[in-house]
Amino acid sequence: MSDAVIQVENLVRKFKDLTAVRGVSFQVARGEVFGFLGPNGAGKSTTIKMLATLLKPTAGRALINGYDVVRQQDRVRRSIGLVFQDPSLDERLTARENLFFHAMLYNVESRVFKRRMQEMVEMVELTDRLNDPVKYFSGGMKRRLEIARGFLHYPQVLFLDEPTVGLDPQTRSKIWEYIHALRQRENITIFMTTHYMEEAENCHRIAIIDHGEIVAMDTPANLKKLVGGDIITILTTRAGEMADRLAERFGLRAAGQGNILRVEVEQGEAFIPLLVREMGEDIKSVTLHKPSLDDVFLKLTGREIREESVSAVDRIRVFRRGRRR
Repeated sequence: MSDAVIQVENLVRKFKDLTAVRGVSFQVARGEVFGFLGPNGAGKSTTIKMLATLLKPTAGRALINGYDVVRQQDRVRRSIGLVFQDPSLDERLTARENLFFHAMLYNVESRVFKRRMQEMVEMVELTDRLNDPVKYFSGGMKRRLEIARGFLHYPQVLFLDEPTVGLDPQTRSKIWEYIHALRQRENITIFMTTHYMEEAENCHRIAIIDHGEIVAMDTPANLKKLVGGDIITILTTRAGEMADRLAERFGLRAAGQGNILRVEVEQGEAFIPLLVREMGEDIKSVTLHKPSLDDVFLKLTGREIREESVSAVDRIRVFRRGRRR
């Protein structure tokens, strides 16, 4: 990738006898929205912490904006922004004061700060709340302010850890409008984690990591093709016998738990009438949906995605390191 702003080569991280990340390699293009997905313990957060200089790699190499995450940590930190899953605003301060504190940490000049602050708060529709204490903000307003803060110093790469966790779908959608508008205007690269699969649709590409290894990486559309067809879910009174009949009659492999079976078929709308005609006496209900990223994740890992977060200790480390620059 000729214009890669993130370059990762055989990155490894060990904790005593545990290998959390097992030689992952990938590149992210400048201006790309890149998603990193994985269940708890898969190595997702560990990888991001190494890229953000919060953890030192055991082996391998990673470059952010051309700077080595081990040998050029200060340069890396100047190149990135971070929006944590957990709130990191000082609620005793006003929105303006929170932004000003961030600008000081990143050495943004006063005249530049005033211009950028105005641009950011207008973009996230908080202009009229600049002088209000953050403790009076709603959850969505706080997240919008954190995103504005993350963009304030115009980072080359913005890391978003579960950027809209806990927000309602309408607020999540609006926040992504802000993120896309800011990214396009400044050509900022977005590296995100999320457990909302509909949110992952915002990514140009997604890497799925499991047991410390990347098991798939592609566009959302191409990943969905891995499922192999429409998903039909069957509630039945005789799951074992029906699974055998599906294999014998249609050559389909059914997976499931208890009385629920799942099969992947082409042209599911046409298959359901045939299924009901052949096995209707044992079917209590049947549903159809098109492949989603949830289905891809389950197919590749055998697990459902779970929430992860960056700890408060990690946040303190970032701010302390920022002061030392």
